[in-house]
Amino acid sequence: MIQLPDPDRQDPELLDAYSDTVSGVSRRAAGAVVQIRPHAQTGKAVSGIGSGFFVHENGYIVTNSHVLRQGVSWTVTRADGSVHRAEKAGDDPVTDIALLKTDEAAPDTLVFGDSSRLQAGQIAIALGNPLGFQYSVTAGVISALGRTLRSDTGRLIDDVIQTDAALNPGNSGGPLLDSRGYVIGVNTAVIKGAQGICFAVSGNLARWVVDQLLTEGRVRRGFIGIAGQSVQLPEALVDAWSLPGKKALYVVGTEPDSPAERSGIRTGDVMVKWDAVPVGHVEDLHRLLDTKSIGRPVSVTVLRNGQPDTFSVIPVEWKI
Repeated sequence: MIQLPDPDRQDPELLDAYSDTVSGVSRRAAGAVVQIRPHAQTGKAVSGIGSGFFVHENGYIVTNSHVLRQGVSWTVTRADGSVHRAEKAGDDPVTDIALLKTDEAAPDTLVFGDSSRLQAGQIAIALGNPLGFQYSVTAGVISALGRTLRSDTGRLIDDVIQTDAALNPGNSGGPLLDSRGYVIGVNTAVIKGAQGICFAVSGNLARWVVDQLLTEGRVRRGFIGIAGQSVQLPEALVDAWSLPGKKALYVVGTEPDSPAERSGIRTGDVMVKWDAVPVGHVEDLHRLLDTKSIGRPVSVTVLRNGQPDTFSVIPVEWKI
């Protein structure tokens, strides 16, 4: 016998709570989200639009590098319909993150959250301009964490968020938000032909890149040539080798003839230390691969088949 739902259950209230969360976040964030339209040398708009969002009251806008690549000048349309000229303020094709700047103050700004604390299954809300439909909202969940995605430069972007919040052309560069309205990712890609498989550059990585672009004008980084994702280490392994942390970086792949490959690091190794510094997340490695790391030998400790091993790696400067 089929059991019918009890009409006295509280499901309607649960649905209303979810709806209130999504509508509340999108309402509060809408003023900071813009549509970006690239223009050719002649000033004529080119095909393709993108999205972005204000992160600084002085008019700085975060978007995707590939959105800017289509033009030589750009205009942004705000939620109130006003159109403003924008200039490129920084570009990092390696992570597909870029900055625009308008002369006018931002009407609203968004704040980055801590994407390292995300969990699969939590709410994800995407804002943007898919297929030219301005200020669209989609919602879903975080499907998976720690994905890798190949950028237009050919380099793998680490620590990518997978979500089922629907994205379409035009969403690129828009914010992926959590239930409190913090930016947890920058929407960047979909897989053609797939349904419910969309990707965003993690908020922590995007924030690090934005800080570099704002302070230095570019991202100068060391490069060792690995793609990795964070993994949880078994307690027994941590205790047996007195490891510095419970998380480490699993090497998903190595670039051919890269410093990592030449040093002997292989796919399947688990990086636990960079010199004496614990490595638990991809963003840890990104922070360590700063300007000072270039050309300096580094002792990298990995676990291989459950046994610790150490390799000397000399990062080179990443060239686009």
